[in-house]
Amino acid sequence: MREAQPWGLIIFKRNIEIKSQVAALVSDFRKTVGRDDAPVLVDQEGGRVQRMGPPAWPAYPPGAAYGRLYDRDPAKGLAAARLGARLIADDLSKVGVTVDCLPLADVPVAGADAVIGDRAYGDNPAKVSAIAAAVAEGLADGGVLPVLKHIPGHGRATADSHAALPVVDAARAALEATDFAAFRPLAGLPMAMTAHVVFTAIDPVSPATTSAMIVQEVIRNWIGFKGLLMSDDISMGALSGSLRERTRAAMAAGCDMALHCNGKLDEMREVAAESPVLAGEAARRAEAALASRRPAKDIDLAAARAEFAAMMAEANAPGPRMATS
Repeated sequence: MREAQPWGLIIFKRNIEIKSQVAALVSDFRKTVGRDDAPVLVDQEGGRVQRMGPPAWPAYPPGAAYGRLYDRDPAKGLAAARLGARLIADDLSKVGVTVDCLPLADVPVAGADAVIGDRAYGDNPAKVSAIAAAVAEGLADGGVLPVLKHIPGHGRATADSHAALPVVDAARAALEATDFAAFRPLAGLPMAMTAHVVFTAIDPVSPATTSAMIVQEVIRNWIGFKGLLMSDDISMGALSGSLRERTRAAMAAGCDMALHCNGKLDEMREVAAESPVLAGEAARRAEAALASRRPAKDIDLAAARAEFAAMMAEANAPGPRMATS
């Protein structure tokens, strides 16, 4: 770490035991790289994707729970999403984690792989954008930076990119009306993570992570995202070639940095060796992202957790039934 000087660190369940141990790990990382503001990331969504969980931390619902409450009462659904994210931010801040890889703006369709599934807020782009914005706001109110994922959309994928390369054959007009559209209102967020998904209507060969056409035409231009763009995990099964080749391709396509997640030291060395020194526009976007982090707003945690529990009980309650005779 001291030699490679990574911009940040991402932690997973394998790195997490108890609160004091996580706090010590985070502190040791920052001391090692010599930067008190070095970002520490985690995937803390709730539901199936929650790296810090019971008994040390509360369990949080999957994104679909906010979507269900939104369908009953949009204002209440957005309030619950904002509050849930604010509570997650409090958990993370207390151990020094400053970035959450959340919210998702993926819009699932019928027949898609279950890798997104109930992680999504819904299947309507406007609804997904609204809830994602509320989640991002809640994180920011708690002093944690959000990472928007998986840009420009993983919801239509028919394969799990952790294991295989998803290929989406939808027409560009359909993508712009659904998948890509959900990300457009969120273009002002400070950071985003790419999707390892091929969109044949735009680039029939390369997934978004390594496609200059998708990064420039779709992510930067059509969606309008100007923030820091990182790859999804560069070691995932969707990508091919050596780790050096993958890293080089992601950077050439326009990613500002590569995210490597499996903790294998030999792979880490390959990725670090191929990653350029952060400079130019990438450095400017990285600095802007960190500068956008603001102090946490005061909150009555006990009252907030009680309110959130009541909201989730309502989200999970059976809906009104049609009368029968």
